[in-house]
Amino acid sequence: MPCYAIDGVIPVISPDAYVHPTAVIIGDVVIEAGVYIGPFASLRADFGGIRVKKNANIQDNCIIHGFPNNVVVVEEYGHIGHAAILHGCIVKKNALVGMNSVILDLAEVGENSIIGANSTVKAKMVLPPNVMALGSPAKVIRELEEKELAWKAHGTQQYINLTKRCLYSLEEVKPLTMDADERLTHEQFNTQHKIKSEL
Repeated sequence: MPCYAIDGVIPVISPDAYVHPTAVIIGDVVIEAGVYIGPFASLRADFGGIRVKKNANIQDNCIIHGFPNNVVVVEEYGHIGHAAILHGCIVKKNALVGMNSVILDLAEVGENSIIGANSTVKAKMVLPPNVMALGSPAKVIRELEEKELAWKAHGTQQYINLTKRCLYSLEEVKPLTMDADERLTHEQFNTQHKIKSEL
């Protein structure tokens, strides 16, 4: 993966995290165990730091950046959807930022909260825990229901599992030129993997 030091500051990536080879990691970045960093994500800590805590996920095309004397934090089980932008903010434990959303400087997304897709959380806005917020600018619309918290937890667990799958089996290959009966499907792999794990 493209990983760069700047001003002598080298990123730190746990061997139990997965960072896709097309993601770019620069400077004062710390990525903890169980983290998934998706294709084309950019974590650029050339001004302020970036901390991605255990079992969080940063999906495809996300951008994380800060400003001097600031640390962007995604806490444990944070879930950052495709193409979201985090700038100088904090996403608390088990929160979800929806696809294409933007969280601006010094904003804070509360624990267990969900930011709907295509939303913008204004600079310095502090969202409470356990709420749904959406819109541009984002507004709290209600508290979350138990089924929504369970849905979020399930989605994050899928990414924790994906981290393990990528570390175990993801490899660059040449594509086949046609479909074939002997080509392994995702379901077949899962079945074989479960059989092997039970032996």
